[in-house]
Amino acid sequence: MRKLLLNISSLVTVALLLAGCGSEPPATGGRASNVEPQATAQAERTVLPRLYDAVGTVQAKTDIRVEAQVTGRVLEVLVRPGDKVAKGDRMVVLDSRASQTRLERSRQAQASASSMTGQARDALASAQAAFNKAESTWQRMSQLFEQKVVTAEEVEKAESAYLQAKAGLNQAEQGVAAAEARAREAGKVVQEAEIDVGYTTITAQEPGEVAKRLVEPGDLAFPGKELLTLHTGGSMHLEAMVRESLIGRLRLGDGLTVYISALGGKEPLSGVVEEIEPLAAPVTRTFLVKVRLPERPGIYPGMFGRLMVPLGEKEAVLVPREAVRRVGQLETVTVRSEQGWQPVYVRTGETVGDKVEILSGLSGGETVALASDGGN
Repeated sequence: MRKLLLNISSLVTVALLLAGCGSEPPATGGRASNVEPQATAQAERTVLPRLYDAVGTVQAKTDIRVEAQVTGRVLEVLVRPGDKVAKGDRMVVLDSRASQTRLERSRQAQASASSMTGQARDALASAQAAFNKAESTWQRMSQLFEQKVVTAEEVEKAESAYLQAKAGLNQAEQGVAAAEARAREAGKVVQEAEIDVGYTTITAQEPGEVAKRLVEPGDLAFPGKELLTLHTGGSMHLEAMVRESLIGRLRLGDGLTVYISALGGKEPLSGVVEEIEPLAAPVTRTFLVKVRLPERPGIYPGMFGRLMVPLGEKEAVLVPREAVRRVGQLETVTVRSEQGWQPVYVRTGETVGDKVEILSGLSGGETVALASDGGN
């Protein structure tokens, strides 16, 4: 029972030592020493921004689903995830034999329609010549009848020939119009067949990077089936969920700090708010915020990121990272006192450049020793 009380008393003492902060007397972590350190620094009291950490995911600015426009068997897939493609680069090749056959048939039909158009125009020329001759004959016979040179029967015969030639001319003109219409239709069919043949070779419509490959040679491609996914549009953006109480602090075009864990998590990136969805998620009560990231190698879609939303300012005490020594879960800073150099228990916060925030244990202005072993 006595041992239990002693253990509880020890835990309470350590907790009280770690809870000290601000201008309260610092909790010492050992005896004072008169050995002068090789380097010292001043505990700096400054003002730091208060930040809210909103987690998010890196996404490509634009994703393009590459699909087939025609049905066909896949012959070749020329790209893999991670490959860079330029506009016009070939990516997937489909079997084009069926499309080529349709193209040849349509070209034959076009040639036949062109030939029929030529024949119809020849027939029109003959009908025009016959009409001109019959019209001239009828007019001459009419004049001769007025001069009492020919009989009425001869005039009627010339008029009948004229009317027949006129009907033949109209029929020939209709034949030419119909032949030309068939030729135009055949030309459209050829054009469609040529487009279908072009669809059997799938090319990149925009420069980008292949993100997914969802098809292999031998697979059947058809309209609506995704074959590849391309990331395009240049830089990436971070999609983060920001709670509703903070969304009023953000505006389009605001510059915010972003940390990408895969880059080490310590080097900040400067992002720009480019989109705020004006609808909160009903379950989490958060808004989707999209922040454009700068061009930076090593950033890929799907990476974890943190968006730092400013909340205001706070006073903080900063010391160099070399001033903090860690033994297990305990952190100490060696401070100059009247008795000499005294270890003091501290509690650290965030890292600001090459300095560490001291949440408790120091009040600012103290002279601290710098450890030559980097604080370990």
